[in-house]
Amino acid sequence: MSDQRKFFVGGNWKMNGDKAGIDAIISFMKGPLSPNTEVAVGCPQCYLMYTREHLPENIGVAAQNCYKVSKGAFTGEISPAMIKDLGCKWVILGHSERRNVFNESDQLISEKVGHALEAGLKVIACIGEKLEEREGNRTEEVVFAQMKALLPNISDWSRVVIAYEPVWAIGTGKTASPEQAQDVHAKLRQWLRDNVNAQVADSTRIIYGGSVTPANCQELAKTGDIDGFLVGGASLKPDFVQIINARD
Repeated sequence: MSDQRKFFVGGNWKMNGDKAGIDAIISFMKGPLSPNTEVAVGCPQCYLMYTREHLPENIGVAAQNCYKVSKGAFTGEISPAMIKDLGCKWVILGHSERRNVFNESDQLISEKVGHALEAGLKVIACIGEKLEEREGNRTEEVVFAQMKALLPNISDWSRVVIAYEPVWAIGTGKTASPEQAQDVHAKLRQWLRDNVNAQVADSTRIIYGGSVTPANCQELAKTGDIDGFLVGGASLKPDFVQIINARD
């Protein structure tokens, strides 16, 4: 991992939690956490303000989604401006569940990323292939197409973290081996070199998501192109601190 890429660990709570549960998470998130890791947690939108007000300031808070415009007749959606108004600086976009459960297209996700960046948020942009795509040797084709769709709308790469999440490894207990994950991360970095520029390729953090646990996080963290993790269920438990500290 390059010295210019600070290790990044995001927790994605998904549709889980209540105030009592969040209080428990806040309790263990007091650490100690590695000063060498940047940390952000993605919480349900109704708890964004509660979480931001109660978590230590050095931990970022992310919305799990947002829409592509600042306001309007879009019932049930939230905008980057609203997220910022609550004191939160991050948003997760393009998560596989948004793509595959809610049928969000590459184009819509790209437009959301573009607007979130324009509004001043930092973005965790998720990409990844399904099991049948992996088994059909289409991993590169799929993730490169997802990256290509994002490209026109990314105005500031310094505020983007790419999360590679093989869909077949999310919440399944299956984890890409360190070799499998590193291979895709290295190819994504080369894609950035070829399609954006060398500086972006060297500085953009590419994190891994997919059944990351305290048992496998250190081995994954040792590879050259895995710059951190996006963690689902494990981020609700005290063991999350071990994942945050995986490189110490």
